[in-house]
Amino acid sequence: MPGRAQAVANGEELKHAVMESAAALGLKVESEVKVGRRIWGTKRYIDVVLTDPHSKLKLGVECKYQGTGGTAEEKIPATIQDIKAWPIRGIVVMDGPGFSENMKGYLISTGMAVEYEDLDDWLRLYFAL
Repeated sequence: MPGRAQAVANGEELKHAVMESAAALGLKVESEVKVGRRIWGTKRYIDVVLTDPHSKLKLGVECKYQGTGGTAEEKIPATIQDIKAWPIRGIVVMDGPGFSENMKGYLISTGMAVEYEDLDDWLRLYFAL
């Protein structure tokens, strides 16, 4: 399946891999889509917005890569809160060896996150492809 064999080494590569995987499934892909402002007033952008050209169903995607263990993963629950304020449904796509099993488990349990290796299957179900 598209994207699965592609290794990523940072957040920008993950974003491009997500975009390529979605395009290969026939979805329209936009990046850095302005969605308003965050709670503290800064402009808010969605990493990737996917649209099914037939149904017009949309999905926002935040791409999070964690190369090493550390506190960066602690910011991701705030991303889940940000997504809840979007005018469209959204998910976090995560990848990288630095995510702890606890954080992966938490994110997946929210129903708003998927590991990159499972993204194609998730998109096929969500968009009924």
